[in-house]
Amino acid sequence: MSVRFSQADTDSGFVIQRYEPGCIVVNEREFRGSFIVSPQRLVPQWRPRQIAELTAEDLAPALDLSPQILLLGTGRLQVFPRRGHLTSSLPRDIGLEIMDTGAACRTYNILMSEGRRVAAALIML
Repeated sequence: MSVRFSQADTDSGFVIQRYEPGCIVVNEREFRGSFIVSPQRLVPQWRPRQIAELTAEDLAPALDLSPQILLLGTGRLQVFPRRGHLTSSLPRDIGLEIMDTGAACRTYNILMSEGRRVAAALIML
């Protein structure tokens, strides 16, 4: 199943335009592996390929973007990392939302369109 966003305005930064299993399109660029996106920056090759591989250190590139909200897309299904494994490394002023990658794509676009400081760390569907 492919999901396209009809109102994707790339003038305001990096926008997720489409996602489907194995591919996410950001500003006409296809990604086929895990990556991090914010309105101002892309981190194209993010290490974890599955949520089970995720470590607290893997969040450093996303945290360097200084988001108010960090969305963690965990792949096809919403899977929570080991309890306390990630939250202990997050600064208190950053919200962490864990969801499946499709939901993270949709939420990212909404928060970005609202002008929020958001970053999404996405494990491929």
